Amino acid sequence: MSKGRAGDGGGKEFQRVSDALRARLADGTYRSGARLPGQRELADEFGVSRDTVQRVLRDMADEGLIESRQGSGSRVVGGRRIPAPSAPRQPGGTGRVTLGSLVADAFAQPEVTLDVFTLTSESLDAHIRIQAENIRAGVVTAPERIAVRLLLPAHDLRLPYPRPLGDADDLRLQERLHTISRRYLVTLRDALENLQAQGFVPTVRMEVRRVQLAPTFKVYLFNGTQALQGPYEVVERPIRLDSGEQIEALDVLGVGSTLTHYVIDDDPQSGGSVFVRSTQAWFDSLWRYVSVQEDADRPPQSVQLG
Repeated sequence: MSKGRAGDGGGKEFQRVSDALRARLADGTYRSGARLPGQRELADEFGVSRDTVQRVLRDMADEGLIESRQGSGSRVVGGRRIPAPSAPRQPGGTGRVTLGSLVADAFAQPEVTLDVFTLTSESLDAHIRIQAENIRAGVVTAPERIAVRLLLPAHDLRLPYPRPLGDADDLRLQERLHTISRRYLVTLRDALENLQAQGFVPTVRMEVRRVQLAPTFKVYLFNGTQALQGPYEVVERPIRLDSGEQIEALDVLGVGSTLTHYVIDDDPQSGGSVFVRSTQAWFDSLWRYVSVQEDADRPPQSVQLG
């Protein structure tokens, strides 16, 4: 998970490059094992210094998203995305379905409904902000309504990851995770709130609830008709704190994890139809019966717009 160094000399430029590269990992532009463009090429593309690119790549390498070796560049670490047999083929006939493409498909509808169960909202935040920019730029037609529900683990839940190896009582990495989660919730909220405030989308509703569950997988439900599910693979890797201290830890692969696509089709008994409907019912039951809003002194909690 990103620890974010937006305030680390480069600020907005660092964050802009980091967000763009993470979105490319999340939507499959840079697939597992693929080599990233060189530092000079990335610096020219984004109009930033090589130092900024180097810091972004070092940050991503620290998180286990990429591996960098001197003289051989950087390669993507992580899973591949697998469409289910019933999944619709993407333009160009590749058959590859990604989180980015499904978020874009959802935002192309008059009403957008997204239900998400995840460890943090990092991947979703990147893709929704891309759609928000497209709406403001007139690239896509703005929907009439956007409704987002996020289920995240409770702050007081002792998570099995991330944590230092051999020291389950050291909670610094979990505090770091919650800090990251809050940051992405703020930017996600701002992206949606601004669409409404600027008059692009008449109705926006975003709600966040917490559950006493440690996610072993992430789930995205799109307009009640499609779903993406992906497991969190547990790995050992070093995590660098903002203080500069490096900790050997158990963590999970989030961005870049394998995502499997399911879609409701004409056969109510097909694997895709059964999965989407049962997963939607599962999500609704968690939301209704076992999720809670955070305490008022733990912002952000439930954000309701419109």
